[in-house]
Amino acid sequence: MNIRVLFSDNSSSMVSDSLLQELIVKGKVVAFFRSTGWVHVKRGPLRRSEGRYDGPERRKASPA
Repeated sequence: MNIRVLFSDNSSSMVSDSLLQELIVKGKVVAFFRSTGWVHVKRGPLRRSEGRYDGPERRKASPA
């Protein structure tokens, strides 16, 4: 799957999803496009590698 990205030099391109994380870590990407719109690397919600959810508990215990 290819993802549209905006590089730090203001150029844009499509990159593979496997390359996106590497480019973000190297500081070469300032934004990328998700189905919900543009995500700015320094401001937007990014995936967390540890998979931990820090929000309120949304699952309810089933009544016995």
